[in-house]
This record gives sequence, C-alpha cells and structure tokens, in this order.
Amino acid sequence: MPQEDLFAPTPAAGVDGLPLPTPVPLAARMRPRTLEEFAGQSHILHPGMLLRRAIEADRIQSLIFYGPPGTGKTTLAQIIALRTQSHFERLSGVESNVADMRRVLSGAANRLENRGRPTLLFIDEIHRFNKSQQDVLLPDVEAGVVRLIGATTHNPFFFVNSPLVSRSQIFELQPLCDSDILVLLQRALGDPVRGLGHLKLEVSQEALAHIARRADGDARKALNSLELAALTSERRADGVIPIDLAAAEACIQKKAVVYDGDGDAHYDTISAFIKSMRGSDPDAALYWLAKMIHAGEDPRFITRRILICAAEDVGLADPMALVLAAAAHQAAEFVGWPEARIPIAQATIYIATAHKSNSAYKAIDAALEEVRSGRTLPVPKHLRDASYRGAKRLGSGEGYQYAHDHAGHFVAQDYMGAARRFYEPTDQGVEKKIQERLRQWRELQAAQSSNEPKSP
Repeated sequence: MPQEDLFAPTPAAGVDGLPLPTPVPLAARMRPRTLEEFAGQSHILHPGMLLRRAIEADRIQSLIFYGPPGTGKTTLAQIIALRTQSHFERLSGVESNVADMRRVLSGAANRLENRGRPTLLFIDEIHRFNKSQQDVLLPDVEAGVVRLIGATTHNPFFFVNSPLVSRSQIFELQPLCDSDILVLLQRALGDPVRGLGHLKLEVSQEALAHIARRADGDARKALNSLELAALTSERRADGVIPIDLAAAEACIQKKAVVYDGDGDAHYDTISAFIKSMRGSDPDAALYWLAKMIHAGEDPRFITRRILICAAEDVGLADPMALVLAAAAHQAAEFVGWPEARIPIAQATIYIATAHKSNSAYKAIDAALEEVRSGRTLPVPKHLRDASYRGAKRLGSGEGYQYAHDHAGHFVAQDYMGAARRFYEPTDQGVEKKIQERLRQWRELQAAQSSNEPKSP
C-alpha cells in the first residue's frame, strides 16, 4: 500500500498505515493510534494543555520532543500526522544525510504547492545531525514547507542548533509511571489482533507489576519483555501459558537505568547527589550515588565532586570532611569497583550529616572579586621579604612583629594595608570556635588601628 493511503483502515496495520512486517515486536504492534490511546504525558497532553489544543486545532508547526527512550516520542509524532491529516516522512539522525533531507524537503514543497497537503517531517535522534545538516532544515521550517518534529534523548538547548530551537516548541516527555505501563500491558493482553489476546495467557499480577517496575518508565521495554515471557514460557496440557513472577524476572532482568555518560542524566544525577549532601539528606544522597554506581559511572568523577562538596558546603564547620573525602578518593582510586562503593558511601554519609558552612567558598570568591575589580594593594613594607642583602636599606621588614613572641601567639598589626573583610565565620560546628577567636582578634586589631597616629 503506498504511503499516501495513510488513513486506509487496516486492523493489523501500523500507525502510519503500512502493513506490519512479520514478525513485528509487540511494542511496535501496540503503538497507540490516537491521543485517547496514548498513555502518560498528561502534563502536555491532558485536555486543555497547550500541545493537546494545538493538535486538536491543527496548529502544529515545529516541535522538539525531548525525553528518555520508550516514552512515546515517535508514537506521538505519528499520531499528530494522522490527526492533522499530514503526509508523514521519517528521517534518522544516525542514518540520513543531506541528500535524503533535500529529497524529502523537495517532495514536501511539491506536495504543498500541488495538493495543498502539509508534510510532517519526523527526525529521530535529531541531535545526531551536525550543525550544517540542521541548518539545511531552517529555510523550509521557517517558510512552513514542512512541519518538523524532532525527537532526542539529549537536552535540545545543548545539542540542537539555537536557530532551530528558537523556531520550535520544546516539550519534555517524562518516563511513564508504573500505572501507565500496567495499562499498556493489560491492553496488549486483551487485544487479539495486534496484541497477545489470541494466546491463552494466564499472567499473575505480581508478574505484571514486576515488569512495569523493572521497565523504569520505558513502555517499549515492558511490552517486549511481556512478549518474550509469552513466547518462551511452557504451555500446560490445557493449552494455557502461565506467566508467573519467576518467568517475568527471567525476561526482564537487570533494571536498565537511563544514564548517558555525557548527557542530561549524567549531569542531573550528580547535581541531585551534590544537592542532597548539601541539604543534609544522607538517604537521598545514597540513592543518587547508587544510581551512578549501577550505571557504571567513573568513581573518580564521583569522588572529585565529593571533594568539592566537602570544601564548599561543609568547609570549616567540620574540617575532617575534606580529609575523609580525600581519603575516599584515594581509596576508590586504589581498589576500584565494586569495593570503592564502601569508602565513597562513607564519605557521602559523613558530608551529608556534617555541620555545613560555605564561608570559605564565599570568602575566596569575595577576595577574588576584590582583586579583579578593586585597586591592587601594595604589600606593606613591614611584611615584605627581608631576607636578602640590602632589604634593610629599602625598609623591607622594618617594624614587623613576630606573633609567637606575644601572649596567645597573637599580635595586632596591619597585614593588608587596607580595611577589607572577606571571611565571615558561621556558628556551625567547629567554626563556632573560630568565630569566637576571630571576634577577639578583630577587636584587638580595631583597637590597635584606632590608636595608630594618622598620616599627615
């Protein structure tokens, strides 16, 4: 059947109207064909939401769908093509080249001019196109020759050209919740044409719940795992195929965590990890740490962030945090996975439960800003190096007072040549003692400064 017969009613046809090849995975056969069948994404598709209104009013221009695998990006594009009576063309950011793009764009222009029928161009993994390839799309997208829908698992604000992003509406698709996946599984079990309804299946609720949970929001993985269980389980004498929890566990084993080593999941997870330690929530910090360990993250990447958090967020409230973080870094470097998880977890818990202070972080940034924007201060003569021959003739070191010669190993004298204050200790943990000492010293410094004779 030619692709122009997009709306021909064929019970076993795919969502684009083409006959499904055999065999076709269950996830492909069960693709929703209408918005009413579509599961999840209520934040953008609930009646009254912007995308839903635009689809129903046929006011779709250029869209970018962004989200993890199995959340319905391709399916939603095909549903939009059906709903808006658009000719559907599909390209891949992995396989397609500029010649393919120009062929599709030329056909779209002819179709629009001669028949008045719009073309919906769906580009899967659009982030894989380089800048010049993405630029080829701009004139025809701008002129409305094609309705572009790009799909990507990467943040489009980083991986898609700014001109293309500025001409598109960005919609983020979320992983499906377990209840949404259960709806899809039950639908597949009950559909005798596209699903598994023609088989005598006896599936336990525990098995369905396990598949839904282990799919981790990926509808494709859930449906294909159910099909694998149905096709590999032994049939009883009465013709029934039982699928219990053990069969489900065998067909969907290790949970596939969505985690790209250079993408959003990588940076979002480490961000959540750091913020959980900063926020003094050891349980949340351990969860995000476990996610990174499960996904095979480089332990050095994790420990470097722990070191930074120990200095930035714990700081002088508990100086041992930095010592323990450094020790965990060295231990992880020495032993590697899986044992490295133990010292890393120890450092994580210590930092999450430690007193917090960012005074050192704020102090050095304030000093740097002073150096960058203020007038550079000369070193006072009494602080200058006096160890070389001729230093006395220049007055270097003259008048310097050695702190250890005074009571409490402290002497009030000018150490900067200007009145500046960068470090403000908090009253957290160990730093509370620093706060008290520093208060006394600063009072002595202020008294000494007020007693000094003023320069004429």
